[in-house]
Amino acid sequence: MAASELYTKFARVWIPDPEEVWKSAELLKDYKPGDKVLLLHLEEGKDLEYRLDPKTKELPHLRNPDILVGENDLTALSYLHEPAVLHNLRVRFIDSKLIYTYCGIVLVAINPYEQLPIYGEDIINAYSGQNMGDMDPHIFAVAEEAYKQMARDERNQSIIVSGESGAGKTVSAKYAMRYFATVSGSASEANVEEKVLASNPIMESIGNAKTTRNDNSSRFGKYIEIGFDKRYRIIGANMRTYLLEKSRVVFQAEEERNYHIFYQLCASAKLPEFKMLRLGDANNFHYTMQGGSPEIEGVDDAKEMANTRQACTLLGISESYQMGIFRILAGILHLGNVGFTSRDSDSCTIPLEMIMFTLPILQECYQIQLKHPKHEPLSIFCDLMGVDYEEMCHWLCHRKLATATETYIKPISKLQATNARDALAKHIYAKLFSWIVDHVNQALHSAVKQHSFIGVLDIYGFETFEINSFEQFCINYANEKLQQQFNMHVFKLEQEEYMKEQIPWTLIDFYDNQPCINLIESKLGILDLLDEECKMPKGTDDTWAQKLYNTHLNKCALFEKPRLSNKAFIIQHFADKVEYQCEGFLEKNKDTVFEEQIKVLKSSKFKMLPELFQDDEKAISPTSATSSGRTPLTRTPVKPTKGRPGQMAKEHKKTVGHQFRNSLHLLMETLNATTPHYVRCIKPNDFKFPFTFDEKRAVQQLRACGVLETIRISAAGFPSRWTYQEFFSRYRVLMKQKDVLSDRKQTCKNVLEKLILDKDKYQFGKTKIFFRAGQVAYLEKLRADKLRAACIRIQKTIRGWLLRKKYLRMRKAAITVQRYVRGYQARCYAKFLRRTKAATIIQKYWRMYIVRKRYKIKRTATIVLQSYLRGYLARNRYRKILREHKAVIIQKWVRGWLARTYYKRSMHAIIYLQCCFRRMMARRELKKLKIEARSVERYKKLHIGMENKIMQLQRKVDEQNKDYKCLMEKLTNLEGIYNSETEKLRNDLERLQLSEEEAKIATGRVLSLQEEIAKLRKDLEQTQSEKKSIEERADRYKQETEQLVSNLKEENTLLKQEKEALNHLIVEQAKEMTETMEKKLVEETKQLELDLNDERLRYQNLLNEFSRLEERYDDLKEEMTLMVNVPKPGHKRTDSTHSSNESEYTFSSEITETEDIPSRTEEPSEKKVPLDMSLFLKLQKRVTELEQEKQVMQDELDRKEEQVLRSKAKEEERPQIRGAELEYESLKRQELESENKKLKNELNELRKALSEKSAPEVTAPGAPAYRVLMEQLTSVSEELDVRKEEVLILRSQLVSQKEAIQPKDDKNTMTDSTILLEDVQKMKDKGEIAQAYIGLKETNRLLESQLQSQKRSHENEAEALRGEIQSLKEENNRQQQLLAQNLQLPPEARIEASLQHEITRLTNENLDLMEQLEKQDKTVRKLKKQLKVFAKKIGELEVGQMENISPGQIIDEPIRPVNIPRKEKDFQGMLEYKKEDEQKLVKNLILELKPRGVAVNLIPGLPAYILFMCVRHADYLNDDQKVRSLLTSTINSIKKVLKKRGDDFETVSFWLSNTCRFLHCLKQYSGEEGFMKHNTSRQNEHCLTNFDLAEYRQVLSDLAIQIYQQLVRVLENILQPMIVSGMLEHETIQGVSGVKPTGLRKRTSSIADEGTYTLDSILRQLNSFHSVMCQHGMDPELIKQVVKQMFYIVGAITLNNLLLRKDMCSWSKGMQIRYNVSQLEEWLRDKNLMNSGAKETLEPLIQAAQLLQVKKKTDDDAEAICSMCNALTTAQIVKVLNLYTPVNEFEERVSVSFIRTIQMRLRDRKDSPQLLMDAKHIFPVTFPFNPSSLALETIQIPASLGLGFISRV
Repeated sequence: MAASELYTKFARVWIPDPEEVWKSAELLKDYKPGDKVLLLHLEEGKDLEYRLDPKTKELPHLRNPDILVGENDLTALSYLHEPAVLHNLRVRFIDSKLIYTYCGIVLVAINPYEQLPIYGEDIINAYSGQNMGDMDPHIFAVAEEAYKQMARDERNQSIIVSGESGAGKTVSAKYAMRYFATVSGSASEANVEEKVLASNPIMESIGNAKTTRNDNSSRFGKYIEIGFDKRYRIIGANMRTYLLEKSRVVFQAEEERNYHIFYQLCASAKLPEFKMLRLGDANNFHYTMQGGSPEIEGVDDAKEMANTRQACTLLGISESYQMGIFRILAGILHLGNVGFTSRDSDSCTIPLEMIMFTLPILQECYQIQLKHPKHEPLSIFCDLMGVDYEEMCHWLCHRKLATATETYIKPISKLQATNARDALAKHIYAKLFSWIVDHVNQALHSAVKQHSFIGVLDIYGFETFEINSFEQFCINYANEKLQQQFNMHVFKLEQEEYMKEQIPWTLIDFYDNQPCINLIESKLGILDLLDEECKMPKGTDDTWAQKLYNTHLNKCALFEKPRLSNKAFIIQHFADKVEYQCEGFLEKNKDTVFEEQIKVLKSSKFKMLPELFQDDEKAISPTSATSSGRTPLTRTPVKPTKGRPGQMAKEHKKTVGHQFRNSLHLLMETLNATTPHYVRCIKPNDFKFPFTFDEKRAVQQLRACGVLETIRISAAGFPSRWTYQEFFSRYRVLMKQKDVLSDRKQTCKNVLEKLILDKDKYQFGKTKIFFRAGQVAYLEKLRADKLRAACIRIQKTIRGWLLRKKYLRMRKAAITVQRYVRGYQARCYAKFLRRTKAATIIQKYWRMYIVRKRYKIKRTATIVLQSYLRGYLARNRYRKILREHKAVIIQKWVRGWLARTYYKRSMHAIIYLQCCFRRMMARRELKKLKIEARSVERYKKLHIGMENKIMQLQRKVDEQNKDYKCLMEKLTNLEGIYNSETEKLRNDLERLQLSEEEAKIATGRVLSLQEEIAKLRKDLEQTQSEKKSIEERADRYKQETEQLVSNLKEENTLLKQEKEALNHLIVEQAKEMTETMEKKLVEETKQLELDLNDERLRYQNLLNEFSRLEERYDDLKEEMTLMVNVPKPGHKRTDSTHSSNESEYTFSSEITETEDIPSRTEEPSEKKVPLDMSLFLKLQKRVTELEQEKQVMQDELDRKEEQVLRSKAKEEERPQIRGAELEYESLKRQELESENKKLKNELNELRKALSEKSAPEVTAPGAPAYRVLMEQLTSVSEELDVRKEEVLILRSQLVSQKEAIQPKDDKNTMTDSTILLEDVQKMKDKGEIAQAYIGLKETNRLLESQLQSQKRSHENEAEALRGEIQSLKEENNRQQQLLAQNLQLPPEARIEASLQHEITRLTNENLDLMEQLEKQDKTVRKLKKQLKVFAKKIGELEVGQMENISPGQIIDEPIRPVNIPRKEKDFQGMLEYKKEDEQKLVKNLILELKPRGVAVNLIPGLPAYILFMCVRHADYLNDDQKVRSLLTSTINSIKKVLKKRGDDFETVSFWLSNTCRFLHCLKQYSGEEGFMKHNTSRQNEHCLTNFDLAEYRQVLSDLAIQIYQQLVRVLENILQPMIVSGMLEHETIQGVSGVKPTGLRKRTSSIADEGTYTLDSILRQLNSFHSVMCQHGMDPELIKQVVKQMFYIVGAITLNNLLLRKDMCSWSKGMQIRYNVSQLEEWLRDKNLMNSGAKETLEPLIQAAQLLQVKKKTDDDAEAICSMCNALTTAQIVKVLNLYTPVNEFEERVSVSFIRTIQMRLRDRKDSPQLLMDAKHIFPVTFPFNPSSLALETIQIPASLGLGFISRV
């Protein structure tokens, strides 16, 4: 078929576009040869006329079918061209969020600029061991392929990671190394893989920097060789580096940074150990401030510094060397701040003081000290470097020129000095970089011989910028070499494939870039001319450019000259044309450093600095910079003094280009000697936006990295390749029945000859069919047309059937509707007639009611009007009378007031007149007296008789003095009287004032009362009026209430109905509440079960880790024994497993109590290693404690033996007394045994009473059963106390009798016990009295202690009663409060509250009863333990007495037949063996017993029964050593068997069932009532009597857990190869899913070939497992747990592979999975295992299959998916939707918007972010008690076991 025939209507093509590079369009009409224009319809809705090129007449590229879009391998596309590749990558990256894609042998990795959860350890485990084509593309798949080919082909491998800056090369290389470190592990305990990974942070800190394209850009290339030993485990690594970008040390562009290590140092400058470096902020230094971006968002430089230092420590770089590195780096920073000042144009100097920088912050680092006139930065640099300041200052401003005759010292200009300073800084950094690489290689070097290696090459990709210089030239030169090697490798693979399939090989034309490489590196090439120009004394960039033009221009097609420049040249590289600027080429190639400056550094006192400049042979390892080809832009090797100066100068002049060319040749030799694997990293955009795809940038990189070249080479031949079986399976629909032959190859040939007429379009190989490009698309079109026609026919038939069915359904529905409508109309008419009649009656009564009501209203209104009118008239009359009466009173009071005022006014006037007259008369008399006083006569008259008067007056004075004294006395008396009177008066006055105030208050009250009376009168009037109105209203209300009565009656009936409904609702609510409570209880129990399972899982994980450590310890011991060549004579090693078992036994005994399966609480731990070490140390500590306890017990045993020997000697002296004592003690023992039996019976009755309780009230406090229980318990405790006292008294009496009775002769030996007792009673000497007195004293003490204990118990009871009274009071108060609150609530809420209260009360009572029951159980267990202790002590006493009696005594004393055990004649179910036969027993029964041999014909669990019967006999003999030895040997032997044959399923299953049976036997015959209730009476007689083996039961339980985990591992190893093939790849339903076209990476075929696992293989294996377990007699519950674990493994592995395989996520594959799951469920039904929980473990897989089949379009579909997929995590759901791939054209892809809708709906779901299920997870196992009905006495031992030395007892 011609290619032009595919350009038909609706065919889709790609056309060029300036913005999107390629744009999709659709043909509007068929293309015919000769057409010059194509009518196209673009996707955005526009029509376009696309003109064909008239010269080439090339048609646009055809677009691939939709089912091929998004393929894992680009070579699987039918049309291989640039737009198809670009579109496929874009769909995978944007829509499916897949960053990896195969392109033949190349892995294309697109940087997502986002952290993705696809690099965890679970993903590594998923890819480990898988073929590269079986899983989705991943860097781990490439790493696994390299690792697998290294092991399979025994050939070294290389992974070449390339790409431009920011594409993710470093990350890809890092993940590849992490994969090798995780999968392979290390061959030693030195953790080499950790060191390999630790080299990454060191190299990133010194070799990576922030650029405009990448925040962590690698500025050097590196090739890391990871070495492996013969077992392919990592033993070491080696690193080579290439072309370090030294210019970055001294210059950074805008928004870029220097190397990370400088900023890390500045961020950590405040650390105390860094103070000597005198650092500060990064903006303080010239070398770190130029880019203006000292920080990276989201990166903590101080934290990164700590990581770097930690990595250095891990790699063995000591602290002193680390500080040396930091000193050198700090010196470089300070060197950058050294400034120069010009003297003239040709010389400069360093200022003595610090140059004032524009930034004031620099003053923080440098403080000018006038006392020391030195340049501060240079001074710090010299101090750090340990060099002389003056010398360094001199040679920074001068240089030495040597001629043939003499040497000159010449000053240099400021610019030259600055350049020399920068060159020195670059040179020091390059040397330091090289030194660090050497030390890293030394740390990664291994002494073990390297068998093979895998190299990881992380190298820069093709670069082209606006200005390209020497660095870009070297980088592109290296990429030319790598591309040539890549092209040759691809070409070689294609040739091998064609030759393998015996297809005629035609030479494929591919781009050979050898001419470009010759242009660069051949003789007179660019590098040669550059080196030659560097040797010229006056060589410049311009002269070199002219030489290039003269040599290559117009002679080499790949070399061009720019039109507008004479200082540039253009090279046509394989990726693109690149223009290089010649400026700086010579200087960078020479990389000049002044030798005098280097000599100054070599003379440093700082020891580390001269090491950097040592001879290359001494300082640089074979894999370091020089040999590896890393070109540090300066190489100034210093030869030893013995060397010739000419040779040194010659070496010194080796150029950078020459070094780089040599290192590149060495790299290519290494790569050619290995099998390469290619990873091409693509940068999707320049803005670091996550999941943003820029088509232009992507196409540039695809062209540059060779991906499109790979596509072109593949497309030139036969890119599509199918096996005959795959072709037949896919295109069977295109064949007719007669075309199908038995020979698939011939069938395919016949069909292809009919379908494709041009035979050049395909070729038939041995196993495959090869197609040209586009032929698969044509076949897919034919297949789709055939399927479409079939679908149309099916749709036609089904739609007709559906419409007929719909019509019949509608007709039937119409008839039904008519019948119901007519009946409804008839009912409506009858209802209308009834309503009409009822309405007439209602109208009659209503009209009568209206008339009567109107009459009553009128009558009532008339009466009201009359009453109001009459009242109004009466009130007016009353008001008139009252007004007249008030007027009279007012007149009376006014007239009286007028008369009184007139009288007062008259009296006032009269008194005033009298006063005026009397004043006038007094004034006249005064005037007369004044006149008389002025006259002389008056004086004379006055003086007459004056003397007489004086004398008289004197006498009067004397008399008055006397009178005065008398008066004074009277006055004092009167004062006292006056004071008392005044006090009385004052009191009276106060009383009067109070009375006055009261009177005032009273008057105020009177006034207020008067006012109130007035108000009350008014209110009375108002109330009277209101009363009348209220009465009127009451009448109306009465009438209204009478009317409402009828309504209320009706409402009452309704309320009754509502009440009944509410009661019914309350009952339902109560039921619902009980149901909810039950549900809550069920949920709580489920949660408790989950917690218990978690604790079991943690404990079992601990056991697993312990067993792993134990095995490792045993292996180490074996290795140690193997390392010892000749053992020492006589040295015998003890059994190591004994101590380990003891430690295991004691550790478990400390944790658990004597119960069936106790739960353990272990703290969860995230890290396994610390948990293992803590457990190991704990066990080691426990072992030492046990050894100490063992020594103490041994000492005690020796002491007891000595006491027994002494007591035997004493007993021989006094046998008579011993006989009496034994007799007396035997009697008391019998009494105690009888009492113990009574107590046991009472305890059994108590248990029955507790188990037969019917309601919580039975066991409530105060109930009859409770009182009986308490009485019985108190009586039991009293009886026990009495028995204790009797035992004490007996012991005291026995001791007293021993001391009192003296030894007598042997002749007086008493044979009759009665005679001895009579003699004892007749003894009345003083000794007896003293002993009796002592006994009474002891009795009194016992009685006092009893009284005190009873007193304490009574006090405790009283206190408890008080507490109960207080609690009852509180409860009463609470009940009253609740009652008051309930009374305030409405009826509905009251009922609900009462129900809630009742539920809480019952719950609290139940909890109290449960607590009491637990206390009673504890008391019962305590009593049982006490009884056991007493019985054991009595038994020991009896045994000790029997041992101390000689055989002669037993013969001579026939009166003691009670103490001699009586043997039963029948078989007791015990086996006796000798101590020395124990190893033979263990060997025959455990070590050499084979499940497939002798054990097949045995009773299930026979070894367990035999071992238990041996334990029973040891228990019967009370031989604890024998019991311990047998159990220890058994456990250790089982461990040895499982260690030796642990990979055999039958062996592990056999010993798991026998261990469980042995554990059940120990429980069944332990004597505990919980286990004895399932036994027969005969079996109860076989219970153990002397030893409690509960702790050994725990040890056996732990052993069973370890065996179970080993069984699960064996199951997993057997099932794992079958699961993916049988559950996913094999087509159980043939023809449902066709095989899609695949690329170069072929997946495992889904067709069932020989050796391919199918679902039947899995089912057969499951049947085998189940039959073996049943044959071995494994417990049914344990079988269910094993099956559950198997199904979990199947589901987890299947789902994990589904999540990692895009080709498996389709609708048809979902149907296959569901069918396979249904087959597994059918297997469960056949085996009656549906209740095992195995089906639930497949729920995630079932939901994933349903997710593949449901609709995925609308919001309703999203809601359905969210509710359906509750067992899948959000990450898993989104992953399945992203991977969903249509197999046929009828299916549609899942849109991005739908996936986002799912994510939005599931964002609140809290689930694990982990993508894959943990396939290694093991459910916690339990061993439910399963008693055996087999009687021990009926077991027969077969002779085939070789146990003839065992005898039945």
